[in-house]
Amino acid sequence: MLRRMRSSLFVKIYVTLLACLAAVAIMSAVFVRVGQDEEDRSWQSRLDAFLSATLPETAGREELQARLGWLSDAFDTDIGLYASNGRPIATAGNPPLPEHTPFWRNRRNDDDRRGFAFRLQDGRIVTANIAGQFGPRVRSPLLYMALIAAVIGLASYPVVRHLTRRLERLRQGVDAWGDGAKLARVELAGTDEVAAVATSFNAAADRIEALIASHRALLANASHELRSPLARLRMAIDIYESAPSETVKREIVQNLAELDDLVGEILLASRLDHVEELDSREAFDLLALASEEAARHDIKADGEAAVVHGDPKLLTRLIRNLILNAKRHGAEPVTVSVSAKDGVATLTVADSGAGIAEADRARIFEPFYRPRGHGEQAGGWGLGLSLVRQIAEHHGGSVRYDAPAGGGSAFTVILPLAKGAEPQTA
Repeated sequence: MLRRMRSSLFVKIYVTLLACLAAVAIMSAVFVRVGQDEEDRSWQSRLDAFLSATLPETAGREELQARLGWLSDAFDTDIGLYASNGRPIATAGNPPLPEHTPFWRNRRNDDDRRGFAFRLQDGRIVTANIAGQFGPRVRSPLLYMALIAAVIGLASYPVVRHLTRRLERLRQGVDAWGDGAKLARVELAGTDEVAAVATSFNAAADRIEALIASHRALLANASHELRSPLARLRMAIDIYESAPSETVKREIVQNLAELDDLVGEILLASRLDHVEELDSREAFDLLALASEEAARHDIKADGEAAVVHGDPKLLTRLIRNLILNAKRHGAEPVTVSVSAKDGVATLTVADSGAGIAEADRARIFEPFYRPRGHGEQAGGWGLGLSLVRQIAEHHGGSVRYDAPAGGGSAFTVILPLAKGAEPQTA
């Protein structure tokens, strides 16, 4: 059943091709036939004029007999002239009788001679038995058209079969991928539309595989990161039950806040993975947004106004994550600056810490990446910097890490300015 279904496309394409060939053959035969009828009528009119001039109605019987003899010798035929009622007027040889011979259409006799009857305009009838073809040659166009259709049909079979076989391989690859073989890919061959579909499928499969791998890594790392605050929270609750104190209470609240932040980051990262367009977009001043968020952390932001177009909540989260990362992994003072030039806005958050080892710089934007030598207490980067990269890319921008010459760390976010926005000096 499955084999029949997979071959149905080939059958449909090939039968459609053969049907088109048959239609072309039939229409061609009809046109040829119409042309033959017109040729027959033209020949019949010329034959009528010839016989009427050769056998005039005013001629006597002896003259008509002589002329029939001349025609009989010239065309090697038995020919007879009859009145409209079938009465013989003159004959040469043994011509067929009018009542036994169809008019005009040639009919082969037993002696390989063709007999025909022809009625003149004056009503008289001429009959003859003539060897060979007399009049326009009548051919069967259907035979030639059928031969052409058969040749084209045989020649097109391998072409159609090759095309449908590639489509079958494409379908088999899609079926295998759908059945769970996530590494299955479709063979790429050629540069036509089928190859384009195969390329698109392979690219989509690669993206989905990367997304699944990312989600698996996120789930594994999230479960690991959640284990520490949960363990600390359970221990703090046990201590608080036996000896309540404000210190233990603050520890419980802090662990709950850490869990809440971590769950919120996981949900935000998952949502950004599944959306291509932001929920809301508006034009706003990036410097004002950075100044407001920096003030929450007792930091002053400076620079120049830069109007960007995007989601203020997400960009606020981006700025907050960079500031918190600088405070946690760097050292005071932490600076925030905004500039606008050449159609882009640049946000820089820098600190005066020890910086990041060169071996770790390529992976600092990975979710939950922990540098070598960092234990549980030292911690890793969690989802903070990963979310920064996701938010920047959803706004058409990018983020990079820089190591200033004087030491410390600097994270630079580049975003496109809103259309029509001109940089202004703050």
